Amino acid sequence: MKSLVRAQLCFMMFLEFFIWGAWFVTLGTFLGNNLKATDGEIALAFSTQSWGAIIAPFVIGIIADRYFNAERILGVLHILGGVLMYFMYGATEFDDFYILVLGYMILYMPTLALVNSVSFNQMKNPAKEFSLVRVFGTLGWVIAGLSISYVFNWDQGMNIGDGLLRNTFLMTAIASAILGVFSFTLPKTPPRAATTGKISFKEILGLDSLTLFKDKNFLIFFMSSVLICIPLAFYYQNANPFLVEIGMNNPTGKMTLGQVSEIAFMLLLPYFFTKFGFKKTILVAMAAWVVRYLLFAFGDVNELGFMLIIGIALHGICYDFFFVSGQIYTDSKAGEKFKSSAQGLITLATYGVGMLIGFWVAGKISTAYVINDGEHIWQTIWMYPAGFALVVLILFAIFFKTEKIDYQS
Repeated sequence: MKSLVRAQLCFMMFLEFFIWGAWFVTLGTFLGNNLKATDGEIALAFSTQSWGAIIAPFVIGIIADRYFNAERILGVLHILGGVLMYFMYGATEFDDFYILVLGYMILYMPTLALVNSVSFNQMKNPAKEFSLVRVFGTLGWVIAGLSISYVFNWDQGMNIGDGLLRNTFLMTAIASAILGVFSFTLPKTPPRAATTGKISFKEILGLDSLTLFKDKNFLIFFMSSVLICIPLAFYYQNANPFLVEIGMNNPTGKMTLGQVSEIAFMLLLPYFFTKFGFKKTILVAMAAWVVRYLLFAFGDVNELGFMLIIGIALHGICYDFFFVSGQIYTDSKAGEKFKSSAQGLITLATYGVGMLIGFWVAGKISTAYVINDGEHIWQTIWMYPAGFALVVLILFAIFFKTEKIDYQS
């Protein structure tokens, strides 16, 4: 891959995740404080990510894979997304905001697959080359969070009250417009159907891989993946409002420690996976979810502040050890014939159905533990995802039979 092309792909990936991290982390805090949204309404707003993930396969499979170059669709989606972000910046009522964020997520979620398609199309050996490009996405998310906290101070107490978090949507709109225009300069990525033939609806939805459910181990892993998204949704939806409410300084910036830990544990994963195997790796990930939420439940911003920092830093184990290991396991089970179909099915089930259920549950539980002045009984709230993760861990430990899976990066 030429140096110029690599630089283009890295910049594309940086902006792709900068855009997501620039507004999504602080969404709950903004809605609760500035639009006076209830916890149920905040859950509705976050669930738009899931609806976007459910609709994304249709956008990719019906349009991108059949008729138009991926980089052109990427450009159009980000330009339109930038327009919606600008309107979100000016929204003053939750009902108006919800329609805008739903439209935005339907546009944004397909771009996650499109940036991968554009990248893979330029790589001779994606297994070795992609991680060097993808890490710029993590860097983009980190830079977005650090900017919000340490450059602009938008997530500080008085500034939140003054509505400065609204500027995150303007920043995202500008970044979306830049990536939208830049996308038209990216290397050409022709429709997949032009090179691989007609693509069926079964392949689009991952239904070709349903035969894998005959394997009891794969079925148990699949169900565990959906269920573990319930505690994951608690983190996305509640972590930033929680840290703000208990008085942590620069909460958004400190939450980027989770993305930094992703990089560190991604480097550790090959050794751990090879030495201890798939089942133990997954169990460690699930145990990390339990520990993380217990740390959130009993930590504070004073003497026990270190517990909150450790809880944030555990994101690398929680995410990499479960979801990346899961991708490797799915590939090994599906083989070349059903690899793409199986990964699509897992993504649809987790980020779509699993997270949709998770955001709904998180909203209901958060609403149940609001006290008179609008504050939350956070210790009790965090015990729920800890309990969910513990139940999934026990069920997986009992019913999943140990099998040898080779690590393939």
